[in-house]
Amino acid sequence: MDFTVALAQIKPKLGCLADNLAVMEAAVARGIEEKAGLVLFPELALTGYFLKDLVPEVALSLDSPEIARLKELSRHIAIAVGFVEVSPDYRFFNAALYLEGGDIRHLHRKVYLPTYGLFDEQRYLAQGERFRAFDTRFGRMGLLVCEDIWHLSAPYILAMDGATTLLCLSSSPGRGLSAEESLGSTAAWQKLTATTAMFLNCRVLYCNRVGYEDGVNFWGGSEVVDPSGAVIARGRTFEEDFVLAVIDEGALRRERIFSPMMRDENLFITMKELRRIERERDC
Repeated sequence: MDFTVALAQIKPKLGCLADNLAVMEAAVARGIEEKAGLVLFPELALTGYFLKDLVPEVALSLDSPEIARLKELSRHIAIAVGFVEVSPDYRFFNAALYLEGGDIRHLHRKVYLPTYGLFDEQRYLAQGERFRAFDTRFGRMGLLVCEDIWHLSAPYILAMDGATTLLCLSSSPGRGLSAEESLGSTAAWQKLTATTAMFLNCRVLYCNRVGYEDGVNFWGGSEVVDPSGAVIARGRTFEEDFVLAVIDEGALRRERIFSPMMRDENLFITMKELRRIERERDC
């Protein structure tokens, strides 16, 4: 089915849950006014990114009042949002929720926690342990959090699990320069989302944040990419934005007929060769 998606490219305040939730409520209200069926927020939208020792202070259980409020809002519009989750055994996860119809439909815990360059997530957070697609009223989807999508196996697993739409929530800082002297992280992400969409015959909805934390600038550029790799809509860089796009089901059908990559993907060979590699590494 066709539907409208909104990418809420916001500027979260570090450690300020109440303020960030108020910003999200306003974005949800705008999404409803614009007749969007789904609104995406960035990675760790409820808390900010460079939390460090603040992690235990801002972590939420799934029965917290903040999550209850988001569940209530999802009765009117589906919501994908990033936050810090605390588990019953007091592990802390960089997590993302998909909420729809007043319920949590899916929880994803970020699997790949970067520790290179300016990143230090594994010091404060536990790793997720799975990738699973899930059903929504807009079709089957998969959730990824930032670094996850940079590992080829992650979006591949979700696509093989039937996801036709990948939701990627991100807090990507601006880093480096490209050969064209544009921002290096911007150029790299745009290549990645287009390539992922094209090779997996799926849509990619990418929501990145903006603003500064600890002197680091987050660049935005949220975008909706169709299954051919073409950009349908893209947000501004370095500024808050609210990106709207109509998701055309016909575009998915046409691309899967024209370039049937997923139809021809051979999971049996993939699994056989991965098992061989695993055996040879154990020798």
